[in-house]
Amino acid sequence: MSAHGPEERVMVSPRYMAGAGDRFADVLGPLIHLFGWRHDHDPATGTVAIDSPDGSVFVDFRPLHPLGRWVTVTHHEPYWKVSFSRQAPLEAVAAVTQALPQLLGDTRHSDRIPITDTPLDQLADLHDWAAGDEGVLTSPDHYCRLEHTPGEETAWQVEHLFYEHAPLATFTQDAPEVLVRQFFTYLAAPIAVERSFGDLSPSTRQTRSALITPVRPAGVDVELVHALDQILGSPGRRR
Repeated sequence: MSAHGPEERVMVSPRYMAGAGDRFADVLGPLIHLFGWRHDHDPATGTVAIDSPDGSVFVDFRPLHPLGRWVTVTHHEPYWKVSFSRQAPLEAVAAVTQALPQLLGDTRHSDRIPITDTPLDQLADLHDWAAGDEGVLTSPDHYCRLEHTPGEETAWQVEHLFYEHAPLATFTQDAPEVLVRQFFTYLAAPIAVERSFGDLSPSTRQTRSALITPVRPAGVDVELVHALDQILGSPGRRR
């Protein structure tokens, strides 16, 4: 029997085990409210379509997508596309969508929206991901991997063992590598993210690879407690 109730807020690491979460406003909100991108909303389906001011980039949220690819970013001239599944952590998705204005030359709020220029191999080494043959980076627990296949239409793909039929993210051949770095930086970061326990997948709740600790009351350093739990092997870890 679980020590956590479905509505309990918990801290989860690694991030690729945490699922999407509920901070969806971070994915679309800044584009609309900080940068003034045009948007349309269909209340019947929940679909949201956002266009950049110059009409070159489109961000679509389709919660009813049959294959679970609920967020897509599409660029024209040259054409490239980035897709995210329902299980991709929204922190990592937001890192991509919030970087789009800077990609188009709009540097407003750049002090609040960091863009990483650290190469992927260095990011992987920083977070203890292993670099294998043929452009594959693998997480320490071997559950998650980033694969680069330059000659393929889908040049970058982030997969998770538990969701093998729906990659967490895909980037087509001409997608800017900076967007891959943005996603990977926030996916692989060891800092825990907050989730509702009931929203975690059964695999995450049951595996020993995921560290799950309750959110502490105000005044307690949640990240410090989570880190200590990880070091000391707290009962908060799911067995």
